[in-house]
Amino acid sequence: MKQLKILSFIAAIISVSLFSNTIKAQQMSTLNSKDKSIIAISSYTAQGKLSELKKSLNTGLDTGLTVNEIKEIMVHTYAYCGFPRSIRGLQTFMEVVEERKLKGITDNIGKDASLIANDSSKYERGKKILGELTGTPQPDKLSGYSAFAPTIDTFLKEHLFADIFERDVLSYAQRELVTISVISAIGDADPMLQAHLGISLNVGWTSEQLKEFITVINPTIGKEKSTAATAVLHQVLKNRPSK
Repeated sequence: MKQLKILSFIAAIISVSLFSNTIKAQQMSTLNSKDKSIIAISSYTAQGKLSELKKSLNTGLDTGLTVNEIKEIMVHTYAYCGFPRSIRGLQTFMEVVEERKLKGITDNIGKDASLIANDSSKYERGKKILGELTGTPQPDKLSGYSAFAPTIDTFLKEHLFADIFERDVLSYAQRELVTISVISAIGDADPMLQAHLGISLNVGWTSEQLKEFITVINPTIGKEKSTAATAVLHQVLKNRPSK
């Protein structure tokens, strides 16, 4: 009888453990509410859909994104959709924050971005970060558009990957979520979307999460752009080496 109780107890522990692991696996394979808000905010900012953006900003704050995290999202978007869209997004966000204050809502400001140590070549820092994102050391010899217009290569390495990606507040994974959202929203940039979907896998997003990304962004960008993004993701996953 005593042995039976012990065996039952062990079985119960194993069941709880398996259930807990299953829940954790499910949580890891799905986008959380903050992730979904990042997608919507980035997409609407890129398209200049300000009324929809206003709703998504409120939702983002309600789901726990901090004011500084959303500011950082807006700053990041400018690298892919330009100052006009990014600044209009920030102005809309200012309105949302003030409206919520008038309603008595106190939002979490969150931490400020840390100072970046500027003690080495910005170009080399950006080159190193790009290598970390892609999982491939960057060659010294330029090729393609970088060789055709070396200035753009300098801007990419020094500004995009050093000045922007090197900042904290948002993780690499979150910054890539912003990036693929903006590129999907503006459309007709398949090679760049393909590259950043690959980077997204490198920085921790799973294939299932990226498939869910398409589902989440679909209503914000419409059928045509969503279909195009789906095709690019399918190609990325098809070409992805199996582990």
